[in-house]
Amino acid sequence: MIFARDLFAGKRVLITGGGTGLGRMMAEHLLGLGAAVEIWGRRASVLEETVAAMNAEHPGRARFQAVDIKDADAVDAAIQASFDEGLGPTHLINNAAGNFISRTEDLSPRGFRAVSEIVFNGTFHVTQALGKRWIAAGMPGAVVSITVTWVWTGAPFVVPSAMSKAGVDAMTKSLALEWGRHGIRLNGIAPGLIPTEGMLARIRPGAEDPVGKAAAKNPMRKGGAPEDIGNLAAFLLSDGAGWISGQTVALDGGNWLANGAGNYNDYTAWGDAEWAEARARIKARNEEDKAKR
Repeated sequence: MIFARDLFAGKRVLITGGGTGLGRMMAEHLLGLGAAVEIWGRRASVLEETVAAMNAEHPGRARFQAVDIKDADAVDAAIQASFDEGLGPTHLINNAAGNFISRTEDLSPRGFRAVSEIVFNGTFHVTQALGKRWIAAGMPGAVVSITVTWVWTGAPFVVPSAMSKAGVDAMTKSLALEWGRHGIRLNGIAPGLIPTEGMLARIRPGAEDPVGKAAAKNPMRKGGAPEDIGNLAAFLLSDGAGWISGQTVALDGGNWLANGAGNYNDYTAWGDAEWAEARARIKARNEEDKAKR
């Protein structure tokens, strides 16, 4: 533990996509530093289970709302509900995302929207709904958005995500300039491979030991861990980073410097059969997730 355990005492952090994966990792880390957290996602059953586990360890400091961030009205209503209860967030982590691999020529408009409406539109909806309330109340605030190193390099076979994350990076820079006078800071984290089961199912469907292979190519010969992203998110949200704004920090052991957008270049060798198998695996996982909503 590199931070004081009460660093975020009295602070309330909203984390989109907080029920699983990186969002849950960051939420649990911030709870350990004294924060109260509110997690959002679309699957109420998953959120309820996660919050129950969090409150078992940190009684009364975790809550959830089931919110589809693609819906701007639903986002605004949920933010207002938190403020109405006296639990308005003081910090925000934009983590909710969607992604899957596909040849771009095979993408349907629906597939493109499935990613862009969450990552691009949804991130803006949440940031604006919370930021305008901070401004109206004269409150400072801090936002961390989870992006990707592809905002600097581009990336094949994940074009909707690369485009949308680049937009989030532009939002981070633009609002850092516009909202800095209100005491609101915005920064980003571009993480490398910190393994989450759901993410691997959609971008490395059926791959054998994708984590080990990625680690072997990494300059530090390892992948990331929950404490890596937890510590960086905590720092960027904290008052100790009070003069850092408009920045996106790569958290990948130097991987993007060494390998650029090479994470998905191996898919250029795939033919129709491999892509058909990948689509089938991704579709099966999507159906499994829908059944849990």
